[in-house]
Amino acid sequence: MKKLIGIVVMAVAGAGLALADTPAPAAAAAAAKDPGVAQSLKQLEQEWSDAYKVGDADKVDSIVADDWIGISYDGKTLTKKKVLAELKAGKDKADSVDMGPMDVKVIGNVAVVQGSDTEKSTMDGKDTSGKWVWMDVFVKRDGKWVAVRSQSAMVK
Repeated sequence: MKKLIGIVVMAVAGAGLALADTPAPAAAAAAAKDPGVAQSLKQLEQEWSDAYKVGDADKVDSIVADDWIGISYDGKTLTKKKVLAELKAGKDKADSVDMGPMDVKVIGNVAVVQGSDTEKSTMDGKDTSGKWVWMDVFVKRDGKWVAVRSQSAMVK
C-alpha cells in the first residue's frame, strides 16, 4: 500500500512539473548563456530611461508590468499607477541620464539587471540629481520581458 501511495505521489509531482509554466532546463540554460538576452534587457533599461527623459508614459507602461512594485531611494513603495501618474503630471522627470555599466543575470524566465547611472532628475517634485545604483527584476511573459520589481538608491 505504501508503495502504491509513493508511486501516485511521484506521478502527480511529475505531472505538475511537466505542466508548470517554466522552460525546460536546457532552454533555461541556453537563455542564461545567450548574450542576446542580456543585450535585449540592457536595451530595455535604456529605453526605460529614455522614456523618462521625454515623459513618454506609454513607453514606461509597456516596459513595467501591471503588478510592478518599486522601492524608491527614500524607502517608499511605488506602484505602476503612481509612477505613471507622476510622470504624466511632470512631477517625475529626468533631464539627463548617463547609464553606467549593467550586469544581467538570467535564470529561466526571470532576469535581474543591476546597474548605475548619473542623472539630473526630479522625483515627486524634489531634486534627485546625482549618482544612482539600482536593480530591476524582469519576467518573460507572453514572449516579452517586463519589469516586475525595482529598487534604487542614491550614492552619497
